[in-house]
Amino acid sequence: MEPDDKDWTWVLTQPCPACGFDPAAQSPAQVGELLRSAVPRWAAVLQREEARRRPRPEVWSPLEYGCHVVDVCVLFDERLRAMLAQDGAEFSNWDQDETALAARYGEQDPSATAARFADAAGTLADRFDSVQGELWNHRGVRSNGSEFTVRTFAQYFWHDIQHHLADVEG
Repeated sequence: MEPDDKDWTWVLTQPCPACGFDPAAQSPAQVGELLRSAVPRWAAVLQREEARRRPRPEVWSPLEYGCHVVDVCVLFDERLRAMLAQDGAEFSNWDQDETALAARYGEQDPSATAARFADAAGTLADRFDSVQGELWNHRGVRSNGSEFTVRTFAQYFWHDIQHHLADVEG
């Protein structure tokens, strides 16, 4: 597969034509609720008979996307905790393609992946729900220089989940 090295931060300033995400219509305070609403949708995707099949060799299967969103939730929870604890938290770039290979996404169990997503999504949703007041303005910086506030971090995160649901027609 071709590695995804795009800079997706543009979704914070304009709508995504592929999935319909619109940052102007997105309240970061809703991300916990939105994430919880994604749990049954991902469970349904992962129950499909074709969940393990790639639609094309260069496109992840629904199972691989499901494993990816589990890891996204875990990673974003770690980063959100760091941003809430320290304004200006720094974190290294994450190679999602390397992670997919190392974790053997395509060999995972779809039911177990759905359960892991429910757990990881619930933890992160609770963490986003706990954000109050000035904490929304705390910053985090990736090693590539991309800077987020907790507010834009929430939006960026939700776009990833929404976009991948669109990828798998969830």
